Amino acid sequence: MMQYAGRMRSYGQYCSIARALDVVGDRWTLLIVRELLLQGPCRFTDLRNGLPGIAANLLSSRLKELEAAGLITREDAPPPIATALYRLSETGLELEPVLKALGLFGLRFMTEERPDDAFQARWLAYAPQWFTTDTDPDAAPAVIQLCAGGELAFIELREGRVRTQVGRAADPDLVLDGPPRSVLGLLSGLLDLDSARQLDLTATGRLDLLTRLQPVPQDHTPVQEQAGR
Repeated sequence: MMQYAGRMRSYGQYCSIARALDVVGDRWTLLIVRELLLQGPCRFTDLRNGLPGIAANLLSSRLKELEAAGLITREDAPPPIATALYRLSETGLELEPVLKALGLFGLRFMTEERPDDAFQARWLAYAPQWFTTDTDPDAAPAVIQLCAGGELAFIELREGRVRTQVGRAADPDLVLDGPPRSVLGLLSGLLDLDSARQLDLTATGRLDLLTRLQPVPQDHTPVQEQAGR
């Protein structure tokens, strides 16, 4: 059974939501989990590079708290890495569906792209893998190149699965190029193609793949209604 770290602040409520927030509710904590999910085992510098704006001392403090709570492990890696590696524990990995649910909920707030927002290729790559589905699993494999704000990732559609990877594809069937707001808006269903083009998106190649790649349906059934079934 997980124990609270001695210095951990608590809401003092006998409620599982409150207890979960005791552990992961502090600022930056869930974004650290995000980076460990997306990158895998990380050095301190890897995490800091993936968290623009975090101070080194705050990151160090958060990592110690997560380790004390049993959500991450720290191990000394052999040469040539020769530094500590942080990875999610089995308990920490259980936060993946929580992050996916938060990300899906947060898509509705992505209509505004603020000029000072940081944006990285990993955040471009995870969105289609987590939030879209291949509606034609029997179709031939296809590749969609994403270029958003200078960040590159690509989508592979194969056997009904959506896989993504950071970088440039060798021979994509479709290329989507534009500001993050237009690329992610199109992929998430917030924008149709005409609206995305008005936000400087260019789409070159097989446009039919946009009908094959569709946003994951969201279940908006209220808890009260679910309880009454």
